[in-house]
Amino acid sequence: MAEASESQHRTRDRIDTGPRFTEADAIRLNRMFRGSDTQEMLRAVIGDGLLGEVAVVSSMGAESAVLLHLIASIDPALPVLFIETGKHFPETLAYRDTLVERLGLTDLRNITPDAAVLAAKDESGLRWSYDPDGCCELRKVLPLANALEQFDASFTGRKAFQSSTRANLPRFEIDTSDKQGRLKVNPLIDWQAEDITAYFTEHALPPHPLVAAGFPSIGCSPCTHKVAPGEDPRSGRWKGWDKTECGIHSPVQPGPDGELPPGYEPVF
Repeated sequence: MAEASESQHRTRDRIDTGPRFTEADAIRLNRMFRGSDTQEMLRAVIGDGLLGEVAVVSSMGAESAVLLHLIASIDPALPVLFIETGKHFPETLAYRDTLVERLGLTDLRNITPDAAVLAAKDESGLRWSYDPDGCCELRKVLPLANALEQFDASFTGRKAFQSSTRANLPRFEIDTSDKQGRLKVNPLIDWQAEDITAYFTEHALPPHPLVAAGFPSIGCSPCTHKVAPGEDPRSGRWKGWDKTECGIHSPVQPGPDGELPPGYEPVF
């Protein structure tokens, strides 16, 4: 009888194949941290482990030092994922090394494209010149997707002022690049350009060497151009193409009435 009773109450072993997070979780987190400043939010989600295994994705671009400094002040061992496309400016690679040393980051991971895929689909290395979307897919999107498989959430450095496509992004959103249900966290989404400048000054952060040369937004060298004063900071990216994002970020899209999904708020 005891054996039968134990069998009736034994919990079945199951493999959880559901997503890590859902839209409801993103909405809950946005509400939880409404009114919290960036440092407070980061201390909670990193220090208290609210999001599980987390990494920061950094382009080592014009404003990257701010988020990396904030994270290093909490956990310098947090993984930093840098997508080494093979097309970066030499200045960006040097800046990456400078930031890692200056901020004491101990887990930089250089994410590279699959060599066999490049040989098959971009043997000449010129795909950027006729198919920038395809080039980004091979050199950025696929490598990052593979690297993020082991993480539950990632931090990005996106800000609302950078472009119209980022104006309504929330702090917390679901990463729609696959069905894993990862969270994408945008800690600086409500920071303004003057906030970034002030933070650089306050903490004596080194600037990216290309900023002074007229590059306020810096990506791969073939697809990044100088920006004239007063232009959208990202207008120099993929100049001449109907393209505003590389593909690793899929902005939350407004509904047919122009409204964001319930619970999403662009400013906190």
